[in-house]
Amino acid sequence: MAGHTGPARPDGSYEGIVYLPCTSANDFVPSPPKEAVDLVYLCFPNNPTGAVASRAQLQEWIRYAREQDAIILFDAAYEAYISDPEIPHSIFEIPGARECAIEFRSFSKTGGFTGVRCGFTVMPKTLLGKTADGRRLPLHPLWHRRWSTKANSVSYPVQRAAEGLYSDAGRKQVRSLIDHYMGNARILSEAATAAGLHVFGGTNAPYIWVKTPDNMTSWQMFDHMLNELNVVVTPGSGFGAQGEGYVRISAFNSRENAEEVARRVKAFRPAEVVQA
Repeated sequence: MAGHTGPARPDGSYEGIVYLPCTSANDFVPSPPKEAVDLVYLCFPNNPTGAVASRAQLQEWIRYAREQDAIILFDAAYEAYISDPEIPHSIFEIPGARECAIEFRSFSKTGGFTGVRCGFTVMPKTLLGKTADGRRLPLHPLWHRRWSTKANSVSYPVQRAAEGLYSDAGRKQVRSLIDHYMGNARILSEAATAAGLHVFGGTNAPYIWVKTPDNMTSWQMFDHMLNELNVVVTPGSGFGAQGEGYVRISAFNSRENAEEVARRVKAFRPAEVVQA
C-alpha cells in the first residue's frame, strides 16, 4: 500500500500482505491469521458480499489484535443497514477495542453523500503505536497532525449538510432511505433465488452476492446478463481472486428499476448459458 509492499505476483496479489480469503466456507467472514501482522483491515457489513461479523467473531479479532500488538482498521460504512439486533454496529462495542482499533464511517451510504465525499474516523486517544526502537506512543496526535496538514477537513456547506443528517428530520429521512434500499435488496434477492441462483447477503447490507451457475466465470455471467437480460451487475473477480465465480447486485436504485430488474432476473436460466 502506497509502495510499502513487495512486488506484485502473477495473480495480482502483492508480497508483504497477508490475504484473508472470504469464501462461502467461512460465510465470508475470515478468522485471524496464524502469523502476526501489523495492520488488519476489516469491512462489515461487507462490500461486496453483504456479510456481517457476529459479536463472537469480532471478539476473536480483538483478542488477536491485542495478543499480536496489531491495529484493526474497521470499515463500518454500511453499519446503518444492520437490522439484526445481535450484530454489532461498531467495533467499539467489543471490550478492548479502544486499545487496538480505528473505525471509519461514511455519510455516502446513509445520506447520499457519494459525490460530496464526507465521512469521519474514530481514533481513540487510548490507541498506541510502536516505534522502530520499541517505544509506544499515542497515534491520535499523529493522525490529527496529518489530517490538519494534508486536508483540513471538508468545506463548511458539506459540514452543515452532514450536521443535518443528525436532526430529527434528517434521521427520519435517512431511515426512510435505508428502508427503501433494503426493500430493493429483498426484491432482488427473492428474484435471484427464484431464478435458481445461490444468493448471499442482502439482509444487513445493500448488496447481493450471487454465485455464478455451472462454473461460469464472473465475466461470462456479466456478459450474459448484459446481453440477454439488459441488466448490469458487477463481476466478482474485480474485487480480488476470491470473487471469481460471483457477481454483485446493488440495491442502490429506484423501486421502479429494482422491480424491473427483478422481473428480468427471474427469466434467467442457467441451462441456457451452458448451451450458449
